[in-house]
Amino acid sequence: MSFKKCNKLPVLCLVGALVLFLTACGQKADLVTEGMELIGQLDYQAALDKFQEAENQEENARLIARGRGIAHMGMTEYEKAQEYFLEALALSDGMVQDIDFDINYYLAAAYTKCSKYAEAISTYDSIIQLRPGAEAFFLRGSVSLHLDDYVAAKADFDTAVELEPTNYDRLIQIYEALAQAGYREAGQEYLSTVLTADDVKLGHFDMGRIYYYMGEYQQACLELEKAREDGNEASCLYLGKSYEALGDYNYASNVYNNYLDQHQGSGKLYNQLGLCEMAKRDYTKALHAFQQGLALQEADMRQTLSFNEIVAYEYLGDFETAASLLSTYLTLYPDDEIALREQIFLNTR
Repeated sequence: MSFKKCNKLPVLCLVGALVLFLTACGQKADLVTEGMELIGQLDYQAALDKFQEAENQEENARLIARGRGIAHMGMTEYEKAQEYFLEALALSDGMVQDIDFDINYYLAAAYTKCSKYAEAISTYDSIIQLRPGAEAFFLRGSVSLHLDDYVAAKADFDTAVELEPTNYDRLIQIYEALAQAGYREAGQEYLSTVLTADDVKLGHFDMGRIYYYMGEYQQACLELEKAREDGNEASCLYLGKSYEALGDYNYASNVYNNYLDQHQGSGKLYNQLGLCEMAKRDYTKALHAFQQGLALQEADMRQTLSFNEIVAYEYLGDFETAASLLSTYLTLYPDDEIALREQIFLNTR
């Protein structure tokens, strides 16, 4: 049995908000907006139904095709998503707008999900030719790693860093992409350059989390303890994870609980608290933490917390509940290979 952390794989960043698109297109699109809101709630079929209503009402065809593509992405139907994104691009009036870049980012992501890496890179090539931003270079580099082309990936990562030298989130994304591809030391080189640069003045939070990814957990704790004084959620998250890495799960759980007692709930912190309790083999407390996180109904944490809730039930020996929840989970996330393996395990119980 395994459980999920909330680490995110590199994903596309939206080039523009939907409201901007509606304004640019010069027409009202209430049903499309409602469909996008349903996507935000992960109710993809309802979103598709709403887009059909929008089509019947002759709302903006590009936005409808875009929305359908995003909905099918959420349903892990990536080939179908590609069809709609290509349709949306074909509906262009010939003038390049923000929405064209947005759709191309989604299209490249859909290609990547289908392991169509050459097509994904070609799409990023088109984006970079017209709008050479750090996000596009980073994403193209990430795809190159799938093709085992480290040289091309590093060149794109270097360009991304040159364009946004103080974007420490990006540096960490680069580290994670390289580490996942088996180039952990190369990823740490990007982080170490920040720590040794004379002209860079890092705050305690940025210094602490870079130390965390460098594996220097004692130094990370020293910096993040200072950052925690600001009451920052991310500082507490990294501080707790640093103590976990040092094996001090009791102190780590205290860090999470103290923050949650004094601030509004956080799905990420409840998830990490649950993982910490799992490490302590207190599966009842772990289950409670995951369920508290789920109660917040944060869309970006729902999948991770749902899966970890299932695993907690397994460790508690309640295989019937775990199997029932896993069946529901797989209807929402059918391409989760870890969950599919978990289902095989439960079927043997």
